[in-house]
Amino acid sequence: MAATTEEQGYRVPDVCKVVGITYRQLDYWARTGLVRPSVRDAGGSGTQRLYSFQDLLQLRVIKKLLDTGVSLQQIRRAVEYLKEMKEAPHGVTLMSDGSRIYQAATPEAVIDLLSQGQGVFAIAVDKVWTDLEGSLAKTRSGRRRAAGGA
Repeated sequence: MAATTEEQGYRVPDVCKVVGITYRQLDYWARTGLVRPSVRDAGGSGTQRLYSFQDLLQLRVIKKLLDTGVSLQQIRRAVEYLKEMKEAPHGVTLMSDGSRIYQAATPEAVIDLLSQGQGVFAIAVDKVWTDLEGSLAKTRSGRRRAAGGA
């Protein structure tokens, strides 16, 4: 039976599918400490990494940043910052000019960045969270249909 509940964790094939990354990317990021599986790390041959919903959220944000051309070095700094936050990153918007990453906690901060004339893109963590929940729900319902369930 596939482990896909938040308490049990998400297996590597599900993570790759939902986040949109390859196994090699996920493996590299785990081995280098970018995002380590917080439910269960690999413990040798035959053991499976299990990722939490928060891990998936971080991975999805990383994927979006990579897709916009931000370097992995800058992404590592942003991930460290997000890990240090005491609360879940609801309401956080990450912005980048392609080389640096900024947090815009208020609409005024977004306007200030834009008024400087920089070309920026934004990633609203709340939106990534909601999209991830939808992707996981689709994965679960597809698995139930394939197994002959409702």
